Amino acid sequence: MTELIPTINEIIKYGLQPNLKVNDKEKLLEQQLVKIYKFYFDIEYTFDEANYPDFDKSQLPDIRHNVATNFEHFGLYKTVLDINDISNQKDNGIGGAIDDLSDIITDLLQIKWRIENNSWADGLWYFQLIFHGHTRQHILDLLNYMKQKK
Repeated sequence: MTELIPTINEIIKYGLQPNLKVNDKEKLLEQQLVKIYKFYFDIEYTFDEANYPDFDKSQLPDIRHNVATNFEHFGLYKTVLDINDISNQKDNGIGGAIDDLSDIITDLLQIKWRIENNSWADGLWYFQLIFHGHTRQHILDLLNYMKQKK
């Protein structure tokens, strides 16, 4: 897990800084997203009973804007609302790659903040919580989008 914070840093930079000049940006992003996904299965921690302050999202820059400047070719995509309903060909939804990456970055920023300001255990607990219910789907959707758009 020593690579967790450096991996988070490689992803969050696209939401913290606009117009980054990075070679093979999409390939590097894809690699880092896969690393984060794998980390979820390696999490081991002892629950921290301390009562810590919450993360303040109001201090964040305009992540969505920065992501849009860094991945200007990211767009919308169609999703299936119920993947198990094979006979239903009509109920689809719309997703957005910029929104996916913005949400992933916001989640990772909170994980990082909790590790650095609260405790390692609190950060890993939050990673497990938010990844299972939120981040994981955004990563899967974004990776699928990136594969399909090639």
